[in-house]
Amino acid sequence: MTDSLSTKPGPTAEACDPPRHSGRTTQGKNPERSREHNRRVVLELLRRGGSLGRKELADMANISTQAVTNIIDDLLAEKLLLDLGRKRTLRGLPPIQYAINPDGAITIGLEIAVGSLTAAVLDLGGNPRSVEQIALPDMTASVVLTIIGDVVARLRVKYAAPLMGIGVVMPGPFEIEGLSGVGPTTLPDWSEVDAVEALTQTCGVPVFVDNDANAAAVAEMLFGKGQNVSHFCMLYFGAGIGMGAILADQPLRGAFGNAGEIGHIVVETNGLLCQCGQLGCLERYVSLHALTEAMTRDGVIPDSAALIRLYDDRDPAILAWLDQAAPYLARMISLLENIFDPQTMILGGKMPEAILEDLIARLKIPTSVANRRLRALPRVQRGHSNENTAALGAAALPFFNAITPQLHLPQDQASL
Repeated sequence: MTDSLSTKPGPTAEACDPPRHSGRTTQGKNPERSREHNRRVVLELLRRGGSLGRKELADMANISTQAVTNIIDDLLAEKLLLDLGRKRTLRGLPPIQYAINPDGAITIGLEIAVGSLTAAVLDLGGNPRSVEQIALPDMTASVVLTIIGDVVARLRVKYAAPLMGIGVVMPGPFEIEGLSGVGPTTLPDWSEVDAVEALTQTCGVPVFVDNDANAAAVAEMLFGKGQNVSHFCMLYFGAGIGMGAILADQPLRGAFGNAGEIGHIVVETNGLLCQCGQLGCLERYVSLHALTEAMTRDGVIPDSAALIRLYDDRDPAILAWLDQAAPYLARMISLLENIFDPQTMILGGKMPEAILEDLIARLKIPTSVANRRLRALPRVQRGHSNENTAALGAAALPFFNAITPQLHLPQDQASL
């Protein structure tokens, strides 16, 4: 995400970084059994292209004009598209232009954290409609699920557009039986909870659960710096630090949803004790938790506003923390570049924007496969960064699962 979610096109990729339009997920198929895939392709092209005509869509998707016509008629009937009228041209009958209707649907994103619930609403254009925080003094699963049910019911009444789905971010790593937390964000009483089943029953719509880094990566791909970028890694600063990877336009989640748990990679032999039980984990040196711990004085833990004030005052302690954190982060970025060979690394999350910008400026990244003279994108860039990033990323998850072509989905899956 850029500083705010939007539908503006992202950076244009050049020859050394292939554009997403060349990806196989944006190619349709003519057989009727592929109609759901074709529908996703059309929606994805419109999401990225802004407004397009039927012939343009057919040519770009490599499917017949009649197939596109049928899909557009369905999407118009469902109020997911807008008919923008005919485009002026120098000759011939101008083509009718179509665009995604921002008011056609909403999604709700929920971040469940220790002590608080953040709820965000996005429209179909990726525009935030509201963000609110609700205190959670009792983290018992049954209590939190009841509060979520009330919040969702209230938001559904507030917005007339259909609710496409709900995205939820919770602390990882995820286990087969449920969810568990490692570190300062641990959620008690949730280890045996099947969050997807429980939340689906509570809310009555499709629910997609993921960790905050994966959700942030999906949001960057749909609405931010990751637009038109097929391969990138998102380093997400929550209380800890995690990675969400987008490879060939698809998020990398791993067998059990734990891909990208970089916060518990040991970076310092016999280093600081981590709550996971290891010594020297990355998030003990590079994370919002590590920063607030370093800046805690007389038992007072600074909030985001206090950290910004300290940074603006050029407090020696916060500058020393940046000097210490940058080398650890630089080495991790080099390692990830060698493993994933991304087009770019995007850094974002809850770290205050100015501090994150300074951290990026201090990076001296070792040589890796990313050292290329001809680059279309910066090696490292800042994505969306504020306290609501995780909830907004969560709200992007239903869009991804409903709109974006996905190779692993059966082609006869039900439509939106």
